[in-house]
Amino acid sequence: MPEYDQAATSEAASTEMTAVQVNDAGNVLGAEPTKTEKPAPASESALKVDGLVMMGGFNSCTLVALFIMMIVALACPSPFFNDFSSKVVHKLNKIIDGVDTVAERSFEYSDAGSAIGFSPDACDTNADDTSDCNYCAAAKPDDDGTWGNYDCSEAVNEIEQAGANVTKGYKGTINNTDTPPILTAYYQAGLCPVNVHWHLGAEHLSMGEFDEDGSGPCDDYAEEKDDDKLYRRKLGSSCDRRKLGGSSEELGFQCHHYTESDTKFTTEYDWEHCVDMKVGQTYEIHWPHSTVGACGTPYQYQTPFYDGVFCGIANSAATTFVTDNGAAAVAQNVGVQSQVFTIVNDESYYYPDLIKGMIVAGEKGSDVAIYTGSTTGTSRNNDDSCSAYSPITWQVDRKCHLISASSFDKMCADMKAQADDMTDDLYAHGSRTVVDKNMASFMWDTSTGKPYTYY
Repeated sequence: MPEYDQAATSEAASTEMTAVQVNDAGNVLGAEPTKTEKPAPASESALKVDGLVMMGGFNSCTLVALFIMMIVALACPSPFFNDFSSKVVHKLNKIIDGVDTVAERSFEYSDAGSAIGFSPDACDTNADDTSDCNYCAAAKPDDDGTWGNYDCSEAVNEIEQAGANVTKGYKGTINNTDTPPILTAYYQAGLCPVNVHWHLGAEHLSMGEFDEDGSGPCDDYAEEKDDDKLYRRKLGSSCDRRKLGGSSEELGFQCHHYTESDTKFTTEYDWEHCVDMKVGQTYEIHWPHSTVGACGTPYQYQTPFYDGVFCGIANSAATTFVTDNGAAAVAQNVGVQSQVFTIVNDESYYYPDLIKGMIVAGEKGSDVAIYTGSTTGTSRNNDDSCSAYSPITWQVDRKCHLISASSFDKMCADMKAQADDMTDDLYAHGSRTVVDKNMASFMWDTSTGKPYTYY
């Protein structure tokens, strides 16, 4: 069971980085959410733009070679690259075997290395009709032995996982100084959001904010975590355990805001776009970001999010960056923003642009935990199923905030307006059990650029 009561020492810095949210024009968004009229979601036609701002510069063979060189560099000790343990080398060697799955992407190239078209696998319809071509389709690697889940015995004290205990002062055991997280706002590091989705309850743990002592309404969509550890709040015996549509999702930690006598937590909302949502419930939103997403194009947002993360793996600039910087660059190209909310039926908590990223205003986004971990979800656990997508940067708001149901519904309307079909992310996904201490990495201090000194 994770240690929940690690007190922050006097040496821990008090200043945390706040992830900055920007709009499409590059302007910083920093206003406290106020009560406003809900704007209409962007139309699908408005998202169709002429031309494609995509990446090229190398032919496909060169890209495969560069990507393999990067992986080999990670696996081979040298004065220029990090010296990894045998477990990590073994994992990376397996990735080399399947790298073609990722590197042979969506583009066809001329002999001079210029992108001249799209491969048929990259398009939703006819490859000759580029207006309807999802050039990020099927970018997600196959869930085979290379990219599929693996036994967590290989991850213990070696390969970091997520979500972690982000309480200030908590000490993971994995030293990630050779693979540091992104310490700036993601947009400053060249990443853009490529997806938004959320989990039922919180996957991360922040004592006093979202933990096993939190509370919420009876929720037919929620299912208790079936294990022998106090990772999840136990649902009240009075709650009806019927499952909507014959299915349910595993419930994560809950916030401390819910008050049954306060109508803003109990008055039902007429949901138009989101599916199986509940006023008063806790949700953890994730915004995956990538340097090789289809940034600034109609297909920037993707479901599954892996398609967005891997879409532009042929980007010569990103490939060169990874090759030049070795293991330290792995967590520099993919990051996730995370923020936890309790939903209320109160328009004074309305925020119109939840699709774009973490809210940074007032207390929101002011206390952010930064570490390296992995992808999450209920297909992973602490025993026999760890994520192969590691290390990636996590920037997690330690506080729980109130947000209006209409804010979520507006986000779902915006998701429906995207060029890619995001239907499978319009409902809450289940929450992974918080990772054990021996699979959690160091937390980082942005004021020093190093892990906290209590390590």
